[in-house]
Amino acid sequence: MARIVMKFGGTSVADISRIRNVARHVKREVDAGHEVAVVVSAMAGRTNELVGWTREASALHDAREYDAVVASGEQVTAGLLAIVLQSMGVNARSWQGWQIPIRTDNAHGAARITDIDGSFLVKRFGEGQVAVVAGFQGLGPDNRIATLGRGGSDTSAVAIAAAVKADRCDIYTDVDGVYTTDPRIEPKARRLAKISFEEMLEMASLGAKVLQVRSVELAMVHRVRTFVRSSFEDPDAPGMGDLLNPPGTLICDEEEIVEQQVVTGIAYAKDEAQISLRRVADRPGVAAGIFGPLAEANINVDMIVQNISEDGKFTDMTFTVPSGDIEKALTVLDRVKKTIGFDVVQSETGMSKISVIGIGMRSHAGVAGTAFRALAEKSINIRAITTSEIKISILIDGAYTELAVRTLHSVYGLDKQ
Repeated sequence: MARIVMKFGGTSVADISRIRNVARHVKREVDAGHEVAVVVSAMAGRTNELVGWTREASALHDAREYDAVVASGEQVTAGLLAIVLQSMGVNARSWQGWQIPIRTDNAHGAARITDIDGSFLVKRFGEGQVAVVAGFQGLGPDNRIATLGRGGSDTSAVAIAAAVKADRCDIYTDVDGVYTTDPRIEPKARRLAKISFEEMLEMASLGAKVLQVRSVELAMVHRVRTFVRSSFEDPDAPGMGDLLNPPGTLICDEEEIVEQQVVTGIAYAKDEAQISLRRVADRPGVAAGIFGPLAEANINVDMIVQNISEDGKFTDMTFTVPSGDIEKALTVLDRVKKTIGFDVVQSETGMSKISVIGIGMRSHAGVAGTAFRALAEKSINIRAITTSEIKISILIDGAYTELAVRTLHSVYGLDKQ
């Protein structure tokens, strides 16, 4: 017997037919004798509808009331799934985040989980009950519902798995695992049997949409073995009930991965914008004067490149921000121009960031050189480069995104079995 947390996303619970299919997945684990908690998202499209209604009601709305509205989508799904499970003979009960309780901070609309007491759910396990928990929501210090931001149900599931010391957390979605790259761009992309927490964190933060970044962070901190699985597989297909190696991708400790590839995957993020500040005075505090105000404006700065002039008096500062933040960033920079002192701001949108990721890069030289040569052979110009121990990120013109992804996927042999 094991303790399992199962999470189902919006497409998996899009209508009553799909909720019945989800219930079959849950019943399979219950019939195997496992203790099960289920975390659900709102039905596909429902959160967007609720957000739209909130904005239609008032463009300047109270964040606490926003949370009260948008959290209702998960409440509906949890109740419906509990009803279906009960009709199948499964002892199930739905619960809202505040009933567990899942404690959060006070950042309504983008709250972070601060604490979960797992004893309530463990007590329900002891009574043979399946707890169906509304994801995406918790209870803030003001005693009001707080939501966790888009994709927050993934975070809810991993946090609950950590709180009840689950043997594993299964994230069911509309894909059957984590791939070496986006199969829509490269049909030869392969599903990975295992990927380390560190690699998945890089993949998630650099453009892969399979899991929310914060859920991977939590899984890594608490060492929650996490499987990415497809809810559209037949619940009774061979291997679906395998406790140790079910179909999908296991996200786990690096030590569990026996055969480490040098490169595990290629991620990409479109709609990047590049900003360059020319002839910035090279003195202490300049970087803080630039990036501090951008951070205060909640603008996420990514790749940063600095070039010092030959006489050491000036520097050129180049960095990237999401294209959607470009106007806000330029406004901030215009405000601090007199304080910082620079000649001109240049900006360009339509960039893409391509990232090569792999824990095997720690012990292999020449990985970056291989990428640079491969892109040069395809006449793809590199705008900026950043590296870490297990990642190389390259900024290029957006028009070359798909070519770059396919080229790098092939040059590292990721298209071969």
